[in-house]
Amino acid sequence: MKTTHNIKRYGELWPSYRVTLGLKILKKLKQWVIVSGGWAWHFMSEMNHKEFKHAHDHKDIDIFVNPKNVGVVMQTLLDEGFEKVWTRYDHMPSNENFRRYEKIEWLPTGKQVRVTIDFFESNTVESIQVNGWNVVKPEMLLSFYNNIHSSDACWAVKAVTKLLKTGENPVGNPLLSKIP
Repeated sequence: MKTTHNIKRYGELWPSYRVTLGLKILKKLKQWVIVSGGWAWHFMSEMNHKEFKHAHDHKDIDIFVNPKNVGVVMQTLLDEGFEKVWTRYDHMPSNENFRRYEKIEWLPTGKQVRVTIDFFESNTVESIQVNGWNVVKPEMLLSFYNNIHSSDACWAVKAVTKLLKTGENPVGNPLLSKIP
């Protein structure tokens, strides 16, 4: 989503299975991770919002894991059927010790859905609690759109940028999931 959005596509929703499958694994990891990216904006949005594709990126799940919890998170992912997937980023120098895990889920319709988790190791990520979830602090999360995340055109990123400039708390603000 690095390019300009096609506003004719505003209003498109994420398929409910994408959100359901993401929540399924996130609930199992909840106590050990800090949620980042589109899922962090999701949890910061008002409850029961519509899952617009241009509001939050649900293509993958970005998490930060404290080094002391890496083993339990990796074992949980393996127990849940996720497998390590090699990427071009695995051999690049990084402070975050990046890993990717994927799993193919089968829907009742017979359709295959790939669930991707981008796993960053860090003990310096600033987080806040939102409705029982640890999420990257909004100011820090915005700073990741230069190197870790790529969806800087999403509505939530734009809304949070404006809200923080005016000193407003973005958590629970309807602008995070509202068509601009």
